[in-house]
Amino acid sequence: MKESEPSKGPGVRVMTKSELALYNGSPDSPGLYLAILGQVYDVSKGRDYYGPGGGYAFFSGKDGSRAFVSGQFDEEGLIDDTTGLSHGDYIGLKEWIEFYEKDYIRVGVVQGRYYTDQGDVTEQWKDLQKSISAAINDKDKQDVEKTVFPPCNVEWAKDKGSRFWCTNKSGGVARKWVGVPRKLFYPGREERCACVRNTGSPSTDPGASSTRGDLDNPHLKEYAGCTSSAHECWLKD
Repeated sequence: MKESEPSKGPGVRVMTKSELALYNGSPDSPGLYLAILGQVYDVSKGRDYYGPGGGYAFFSGKDGSRAFVSGQFDEEGLIDDTTGLSHGDYIGLKEWIEFYEKDYIRVGVVQGRYYTDQGDVTEQWKDLQKSISAAINDKDKQDVEKTVFPPCNVEWAKDKGSRFWCTNKSGGVARKWVGVPRKLFYPGREERCACVRNTGSPSTDPGASSTRGDLDNPHLKEYAGCTSSAHECWLKD
């Protein structure tokens, strides 16, 4: 068993979807359960939220994994299929699992998309883990990118157009340098304004003799009509 797989254990309870549906918190139900990514949790202590009439009652008695990140709480949205989501959504699912593991008791798994009738993980579960891992890796790369190329401050005025400018805390990234606005572009991604360090050695080669900072990065280009050394640019729409 891979280290990332949840521990099955000899006494794991495997429920069918029909069995899980009985645990909706109604007066004659045996309890109050919900499932996310095939893992079943007893949410009885959250009855005010998950019980009949509660704001999240639609999650009870089923695996509505997709709705946790899509916000679609109707029959079409409350499904366990999580294929084709964005990277941010996969990270969101990971965080929801962490929440339930911390605040509620896991009581078993539900047979179907993610677990077999023996409680073993399926190929769909493995594919899901790959999607989550890819999302985390992408986020890590973007966090590094954001540190090197912090987003600009941006505002728009009807009579003046768009203003892009840099400070030592633009884009929520505090730093010792201010930088100058440049367009940051990568294949397949939308361009964005980045504040670029224009002094010292390049981030990719700290030992280089250049003192232009990251200005020579091939994924950058200047804004038309903006002075190359300016900390602020105005662009007419």
